[in-house]
Amino acid sequence: MAFRIAAFSGSLSAPSKTRALVDLALDKLTRRFDVIGASYDLTDLQPSLGGAGRLEDLEPLPLTIVQSLVGADALILGAPVYKGSYPGLFKHLFDLIDPEALRHKPVLLTATGGGDRHALVIEHQLRPLMGFFEAATLSTGVYAGAADFRDGIPASPALLDRLDRAIDQFAPFIPRENPALSVAA
Repeated sequence: MAFRIAAFSGSLSAPSKTRALVDLALDKLTRRFDVIGASYDLTDLQPSLGGAGRLEDLEPLPLTIVQSLVGADALILGAPVYKGSYPGLFKHLFDLIDPEALRHKPVLLTATGGGDRHALVIEHQLRPLMGFFEAATLSTGVYAGAADFRDGIPASPALLDRLDRAIDQFAPFIPRENPALSVAA
């Protein structure tokens, strides 16, 4: 059975720097390990997410997307930072997910913001959120400020290097029979 990665951007903007970072991480991961990936964002869950008090309240397509996130073998999560925190709808999504659903699931945490003032959002907000779920967050989180992008695309060498290091940290979670790991070993 193929190893499946689901990526999720907590942004409602289009275009979105958060989505660009999450999609780049997913692309690097699927290429590095020859795994299957899918990417979603908050707009894919609208308009039913905001009015849902439980998962069953979601419309069929958003419910299928959330089931894809929960059913994936690993996750890449990205959140834009507004006024020092991730968006409320991003958190609301996780309020609907069963606390057992993400246990031991490897998760790469990413975030974007206008400047470096928000860089600790991964450590102070996203990592504790995933800690509640007992997810296996990768040790390297990836934060990107406005200066790390060129024309809306992640571009700074330091950011790309950090992203590559984070992607490599998925290796212990991907089954050994995966051809990409056999070649790299």
